[in-house]
Amino acid sequence: MVFGQPWPVIPAALLVGTLNVFLFAFDRPWTASDGFRNWGDWLFQLLGIVHRPDLISPLLYSGSILNLGLLLGAFAAALLSREFGIKPAPMEELVKGAIGGIMMGGGAVLSFGCNIGGFFSALPALSLSGVAMMLGLGIGAFLAAKFLPGKIDGAGSDDFQPACESPPQTSSSGSFGAQPLIGLLVLLALLGAAQFYRVLGYAPQAAFLLFGVAFGLVLQRSRFCLVRAFREPFMSGESVHTRAAALALTLSMIGFSILKATDLKDSTDWVFPSFWLGALLGGSLFGAGMAIAGGCGVGSIWRAGEGQVKLWVAGFFFAVGASITRQFLARAGLLEELGSALFLPDLAGWAGAIWGVVALMAVWYLLAGWNEQPKRFGQVRA
Repeated sequence: MVFGQPWPVIPAALLVGTLNVFLFAFDRPWTASDGFRNWGDWLFQLLGIVHRPDLISPLLYSGSILNLGLLLGAFAAALLSREFGIKPAPMEELVKGAIGGIMMGGGAVLSFGCNIGGFFSALPALSLSGVAMMLGLGIGAFLAAKFLPGKIDGAGSDDFQPACESPPQTSSSGSFGAQPLIGLLVLLALLGAAQFYRVLGYAPQAAFLLFGVAFGLVLQRSRFCLVRAFREPFMSGESVHTRAAALALTLSMIGFSILKATDLKDSTDWVFPSFWLGALLGGSLFGAGMAIAGGCGVGSIWRAGEGQVKLWVAGFFFAVGASITRQFLARAGLLEELGSALFLPDLAGWAGAIWGVVALMAVWYLLAGWNEQPKRFGQVRA
């Protein structure tokens, strides 16, 4: 009854937005890029390319643990719904995954966050960089849809799933008939791992793991997807994911604003120094990359958890691209040149900032619904 059917997108998106508010109240908002970068840094350190004594283990770094929880939560959800299966992709799609992953890694560093940290969390935190990244994501997704029609994420191919669509249920024959039982055991093992962290004195890491598992379960079952939110208006005209994202962002913004206005969290939290150059350029690069790869930072993780090989490749190159880009910009002294940290209430007051974000989300919501009609916005129809 719970895992046999897809979960509705809009309620799931609202649940994701609510979880993000609780995660911010607990420690800091949701992002995936810092976890990916931690993985890339560790890879280069293991290869002897870099040496960083201050590098935190992926098993202790909060961003990495959040990503691991999301991956394993999605894996458990896919098993419980009989949707797990190793799904290979043609070489052309693997190349797109690699290219898209590198672009996403570089874009995330430029904007100080991926489409989750730099947009889905930064905009509710009333960071002006989140507005700039939203514009960049739209530009990047449009350009990818415009110049790669019918070729993004295997579009038009019968042997590869488009972005975030449900995979067919795995046959119940053989060992795969035990998928739901294995999924339940995975969930129990994750609860045990969280308890193990707590016993060892790492209670915050235990909480991050459980938040990640919750995100993975919700995203895998609902297929809520920011790639589709930005890409589909230019491809198929579908708007449900766009409208879901607008509602989730509005809900998160209300929660974030309460936390900041009551001084439960510092007003500067998650206000990145990337407005406008870094956020706009990084968002454009990231938007094009996620459209080509068929999954963003988070989308790559939860789809990898259900066995999508192309997204394994995208995730690997995301980590590599983020690590290389960060090291290059840091050594060149360019990180400080990407923009300024601007907090919207400092510019327009609390009421102006909040109503401004609400108005922006309302316009996005309404335009997405209007755009579902044929031949609007010059869509590239499948």
